[in-house]
Amino acid sequence: MTKINKQTGYVKSFDDLDIYYESRGNGEVIFFVYGIACLINHWHFQFKYFAPHFKTVCFDLRGHHKTKTPKVRENISLEALAKDIAAIAHNLGAKKIHLVGHSFGAQVILKTYELFPELVKSIIFVNGFSKNPVKGMFGLDFVEKLYHFINENYQSNPVLWKTMWKLGIDNPLAVPITALAGGFNIKLTNLKDIQVYVKGVSNLDLGNFLILFNELMTYDGDAVLNKIKVPTLIISGEEDRITPVDFQKKMHKHIKGSEFLLVPYGSHCTQLDFPEFVNLRIEKFYKDHF
Repeated sequence: MTKINKQTGYVKSFDDLDIYYESRGNGEVIFFVYGIACLINHWHFQFKYFAPHFKTVCFDLRGHHKTKTPKVRENISLEALAKDIAAIAHNLGAKKIHLVGHSFGAQVILKTYELFPELVKSIIFVNGFSKNPVKGMFGLDFVEKLYHFINENYQSNPVLWKTMWKLGIDNPLAVPITALAGGFNIKLTNLKDIQVYVKGVSNLDLGNFLILFNELMTYDGDAVLNKIKVPTLIISGEEDRITPVDFQKKMHKHIKGSEFLLVPYGSHCTQLDFPEFVNLRIEKFYKDHF
């Protein structure tokens, strides 16, 4: 078996913030973009599968894990994240890249295509959305109200709310609650992957999460969908209650020539529920088009 070398490093972005990234393998570049409060581990099955034939790249979003919070808080934005991708691609010497985005990562990809269409060779959305998915999230209509309540109170007492955030997530109930909410299929996803995710969320700064969540709610990428001219695959989990199938079907309808895959029993993290199936479908997509 050929050993795949893993490289890690930092790239200075437009505002001099050091963006942490990892790359594995050689060849055409596939950028994997995770969602808000997620982490690089969400793509570990894809790295292992594709690194023998591609250069797989992932990075930590601003204010996430090994990428610090920018000095200017306004630079925690979709536009800044798109510029981070361009900066890393330039550093790697990649003139064209394949983009794969999960959840909020879909909005990051849409913003990247909006700003740097010449950089993008193909797009894959996994359980993504083009604009505010909050209404009806979990089959209910309270998430947006809850966000505004927490955000307003956080401004007046950030220490208290940061403590509540950590205690609320870093506890034994977090794993089953996350699974029941449709974030994972607990019968399929490796328990360790869910535990790693929960631990990562608990260490995330609540202030950064609130800023990016506001970006998620206010960005409207529908106009970008109609402009996409590169091969596009949309993957959807049938049991995803965070961003239900309707969001992905809408994207499929508006992206001319796009392909759609519905994964039975798939949760919000389809790439962790059914990694072999998802990997084979992505591989077929690349073989058919490139």
